[in-house]
Amino acid sequence: MNESRITTFAQLIGGGDGAIKRVEIPLIQRDYAQGRTDPATTQIRSAFLEVLRAALSANEPQGIGLDFVYGDVETGSGTLRPLDGQQRLTTLFLLHWYLAHRAGVDLASEAWTEFTYATRASARLFCARLVGFPPPADCEAPTDWIRDQSWYQYVWRHDPTIQSMLTMIETIHQRFHEEDVTQLWYRIADADRPAVSFHLLPINEMGAPEDLYIKMNSRGKPLTPFENFKARLEADIAPIDPRKTFAHRIDGAWADTFWPYRGNDDIIDDELLRYLRFLIEICEWKDGRIEQGPIEARAEKLFDERNPRARDHLAYVIDAFDTWTGVDPSAYFSQLFTSGRAARTSAGPMPLFSASEGRTDLFDNCVSTYGDTRGATRVFSFGQQLLLAAALAYRRSVSIEAGSELRERLRVIRNLIDASENEIRLDRMPAMLAEVERIAVDGLTDEVTAFNRAQFDDELLKARIRAIHPEIESAVFALEDTVILRGSLVAFELDPESLPRRAEAFVRAFGDTANWTQLTAALLAVAPYARPRDRERRSFQFGVGQDGNLASWRAVLAIGSRDALSQTRRALGAMLDEVATGEPVETGLSALRSRSLREAELEREFDWRYYLTKYDSMREGKSGIYFGHNGELGYSLCMLNKSQLNSHYRDPYLLAVWKESGIGDLADDPWFTGYEWGERWLTLRRSGTRVRCRANGYEIAPPSGSEHRRALESVATKLGVRDGLMPVPQRAGERHMLDSADRIKIGADLITALAAEGL
Repeated sequence: MNESRITTFAQLIGGGDGAIKRVEIPLIQRDYAQGRTDPATTQIRSAFLEVLRAALSANEPQGIGLDFVYGDVETGSGTLRPLDGQQRLTTLFLLHWYLAHRAGVDLASEAWTEFTYATRASARLFCARLVGFPPPADCEAPTDWIRDQSWYQYVWRHDPTIQSMLTMIETIHQRFHEEDVTQLWYRIADADRPAVSFHLLPINEMGAPEDLYIKMNSRGKPLTPFENFKARLEADIAPIDPRKTFAHRIDGAWADTFWPYRGNDDIIDDELLRYLRFLIEICEWKDGRIEQGPIEARAEKLFDERNPRARDHLAYVIDAFDTWTGVDPSAYFSQLFTSGRAARTSAGPMPLFSASEGRTDLFDNCVSTYGDTRGATRVFSFGQQLLLAAALAYRRSVSIEAGSELRERLRVIRNLIDASENEIRLDRMPAMLAEVERIAVDGLTDEVTAFNRAQFDDELLKARIRAIHPEIESAVFALEDTVILRGSLVAFELDPESLPRRAEAFVRAFGDTANWTQLTAALLAVAPYARPRDRERRSFQFGVGQDGNLASWRAVLAIGSRDALSQTRRALGAMLDEVATGEPVETGLSALRSRSLREAELEREFDWRYYLTKYDSMREGKSGIYFGHNGELGYSLCMLNKSQLNSHYRDPYLLAVWKESGIGDLADDPWFTGYEWGERWLTLRRSGTRVRCRANGYEIAPPSGSEHRRALESVATKLGVRDGLMPVPQRAGERHMLDSADRIKIGADLITALAAEGL
């Protein structure tokens, strides 16, 4: 393989050592494609021509480079048959042709016109006719003129290469017809200050072109989006990158970094482009801007030398690439993050809860998925962007090593991100980026935050207590790393004496979903731990006992301020103290529950907590959400499977009555929909008799048939039903009437008796 040299299209043929006398696109190449009219190619064509126009219009010596052109040079004839570069060479041929004939250049005297196609005889003849019969210099519609010529054959309208060439000529005309074409011609033909150049790598005596084509995997297709973007970007940054640092490294050391992340096509273009897009968005956030639209225009604006921070942004981009040179990013991030659910300490990686399918290598996630979406959600999320930006900030300013200091700072950032689902929005990204970079470089110091205020305050509190009591670090980290809490400890007293014991108990109790049914009962046995879900206090959030619904437990234990969780914190602490005795978890939970029920039964005070604690069926709702009539938890509740009342839900009292009665399908399975103040009836199938739970007992709606009415009267007489009401004995409590007998047993006895009478 010969040495490469930098050349221009005008100098390619007959220039240099004169070894190349003509260019022929070989049969093994496919049709010219940069003139296709599909949306993607149209955008690529427009961007590429804009890069060329900018390079020709600028009076700068740097110009732009179009990477390598590989080709087999035939000894004797001096014919270059490009194996890689067909698309770029064809576009450059058409651009030279357009500018030359418009500038009045005698095409017959130009060596570069020895350009042809061997793919089709029609394409070869078309190239010759373009050179031999150019339009008038002042032609206002060159493609129309060409189609009107006698030498233009009608059948050429079916030739894809010719049609693509005509589309490219039309686009060139639209882009360049108002320019000073004479000046542009001298600029593109200037060998001393090349505006557009490429590396030519001639290949001699290495076998047939067909074999070389296969060996080198020549693309034979238009420039990729990355190649077009890179060419334009290099032109944009030329004034602020006179040494061409970016251009040299992206084709060298940086390419080596990205090679392990290549796709199935063994090309790293997509991965490089994703990383560049990520860095450009980060730089925009650093400027305090949110930008939309084509990345080319955004990059031009960002690196424009009139932007006072343009050089800072370029330095950031270069550093963000350089920092991974000679580094295995996967190994680096494996020291920081894990997707495992086991408790961790400061000496090991922390769970990255936002990682999908165990993908904790943020660099890999970025170069593989940045820009992809699932619906309106970014696959490489805002949270992961902030964490990667924080790691880059630390590597730039503090150390390239992933030590305990970085892990601790990223832990704080992870906690803030996971607690800020409502705050993390695109419009807040500039402020959040600035904050995570400060934390990564300086630690948690500022008391002004763009993240969730309650979580930020708790991070400050944890830091202060740990500074005084470093022995609680393991307990703090173990709790933070559970999938329920995810960094939030507002449900815990940060007491150095009790926290380690309670942390161990929490991990044991909540780590096994089989315990959850008893956990809800045990917590209720201590205190009314549920959290209001809305300002009107119409609904309340409990943890759930089935289906592994983490979201319901997070809503109870990990969302909100310390003040808002005071009652929850008391219940949780007492429950964990019971579990922390060393007995099996289920033993401690059962003891706490039984003790609470015994106390209520001795006092004969049965409130809603008693019933939800005693009857498992009253805690079956999959969402953990309960609506209470008039905003109160009492004897009229709706237990939701989903989050809204317009879906089917249970009345927990009627459900427990039905199940405790054992009458099964003699009554309709009690599902309901509608507002919490609506009537909810348990219906007996034989007669249509209905029963509903009221504050003072059970209301009975009689059947329509006379024979059933007599049966109902018989039951009413036996059970003491008066005026359609089966009363529940009650006495006055501090705020409300309290049952002095178990209303579930009373209700179950009632419908059992009704069913026994044939109702």
